[in-house]
Amino acid sequence: MSSRPKPVPAPSFLAKVTSKGQITVPVEIRRFLGVKPGEHLRFEPRADGIRLVRDTEESVFEKWRGIGTGFPIKGDGPEAVVAFFRRARGHDDLD
Repeated sequence: MSSRPKPVPAPSFLAKVTSKGQITVPVEIRRFLGVKPGEHLRFEPRADGIRLVRDTEESVFEKWRGIGTGFPIKGDGPEAVVAFFRRARGHDDLD
């Protein structure tokens, strides 16, 4: 007798292709990949099939979005930012 355990087949999931070529990604796969609505999936052709991965390409600036929303800057543009820091540092208009 062999002491090696029998390989367990990986679970498979079905998705139906619509007439427009769209599919619904099964919830188990979405959870596994951590995909949320609006995010992208990448289909990578391979010699042995297709690889489906979560597309992680995002703007290098995305993580900084909203970082300055807590500052009481009045107005828009660089002039407003300069004015805010001048007030914060105690400068007056005569400097």
